Amino acid sequence: MGRKLLLCLLLLFYTLRITAQEENSRFSIGFNYGFGSEFNNKDYTFENQFYKAQLYYKLKETKHFQYEILVQPEINFAKHQLLNFYFVKPETPDYQEKRDEYTQLKDVREYVLNLGFLIRKPINKNCSFYALGSVGPMITDTETERMSKGFAFADVLALGFSFKVQKIQFDIRSEIRHVSNAGLSSTNAGYNTKNIEFGISYPL
Repeated sequence: MGRKLLLCLLLLFYTLRITAQEENSRFSIGFNYGFGSEFNNKDYTFENQFYKAQLYYKLKETKHFQYEILVQPEINFAKHQLLNFYFVKPETPDYQEKRDEYTQLKDVREYVLNLGFLIRKPINKNCSFYALGSVGPMITDTETERMSKGFAFADVLALGFSFKVQKIQFDIRSEIRHVSNAGLSSTNAGYNTKNIEFGISYPL
């Protein structure tokens, strides 16, 4: 699975590099690493770390702002545990067995394809601030008391800072992430986390 995903990404980047050369380098590619955890609560724990490939396309540039769109394939490694077993109510079928199962620490893996829109405010030639919003489909491999296994969505709002060293751009961003399945499955409480990301990108 991992090798196939890597091969697909390499082919995608190669194709887009050829396209970018023809369109005066509106494209950049990059890689981000991030981590985070749930907002403080008494019901559950959720700690995650994730890796993203980043493809940027500069849509428009005005006197004061730049507008970009992003494609972000992501793999997320998380650990989750139910703390408040009363979250699984007695009217739930086999509720006692499910309480016993869900209160165990679980490894959760998520595969995500985020599509984002970014508004950048340059400070000078090398530094800028930006706001980013993204949403995308996701597959999660583990059922929990908060979300069914399978298809879901990941929504992200972020604020970030970028600076360039020659052609290489470095990024740091803080973000709020919400994961749920939009009611497509029976269990849909989802997760809310606060994350921080570090990234590097390079124009094609």
